[in-house]
Amino acid sequence: MKLILTADVDNLGAPGDTVEVKDGYGRNYLLPRGLAIVATRGAEKQVEGIRRAQEARAVRGLDHAKELKDAIEGLENVSLSVKTAGDSGKLFGSVTAADVAGAIKAAGGPVVDKRSLELPKAHIKATGKHAIVVNLHPDVVAKFHLNVVGA
Repeated sequence: MKLILTADVDNLGAPGDTVEVKDGYGRNYLLPRGLAIVATRGAEKQVEGIRRAQEARAVRGLDHAKELKDAIEGLENVSLSVKTAGDSGKLFGSVTAADVAGAIKAAGGPVVDKRSLELPKAHIKATGKHAIVVNLHPDVVAKFHLNVVGA
């Protein structure tokens, strides 16, 4: 089965790549999750748009990564309001990387990819201050504190 990737897939390719995969893998995994589209003539025209969108979100080098690091570490109050399970500070759900990326943007920071965020223990399940690491470039890592508050 010939597919065009719409997202980065480990051990397969980057967005915009045309790949040949087994029918079951494409039909049961890649297509339902939106990681790929079937390679047709119309879809091949969309490849350029997919690549442009990916490049706009990507960090454009070491200098750009350092600028983003300064912007992220310059944020003073990155907070996220969530529902709590009671007075103990436990959350009903958990705070995910996508929630943290949204909180950075809401605090006036740059748009960061949720896959570049490292949360303590994969998910945050309690209120309070939590250290978050953002891998912007192999040589550039930004660190900040996220304040999770109960609503």
